[in-house]
Amino acid sequence: MHKSEKREALAYIKMVNEKEAQGKLAKLYEEISNNPKNRVAHILKVHSLQPEILEAHLNLYKTIMFGESGLSREEREMIAVVVSATNSCQY
Repeated sequence: MHKSEKREALAYIKMVNEKEAQGKLAKLYEEISNNPKNRVAHILKVHSLQPEILEAHLNLYKTIMFGESGLSREEREMIAVVVSATNSCQY
């Protein structure tokens, strides 16, 4: 099969949108959406059915991107972009 003919199966994960979020999830979404696009990225929304996991994901992200490290913030962003591009993911 030619590369352009390759068909990929997409996974479906139920996600709660911002307008339907309540309680802890609504508070997390409010914190997350404080960005230039004023939205919650899908990579985070996939955790919306379990807000505790979403919160843990956010804490891990903040530690990796903003915690003490031998890498600069720019280097961390560069790594994230390269990994996303390698995985054919939007970043």
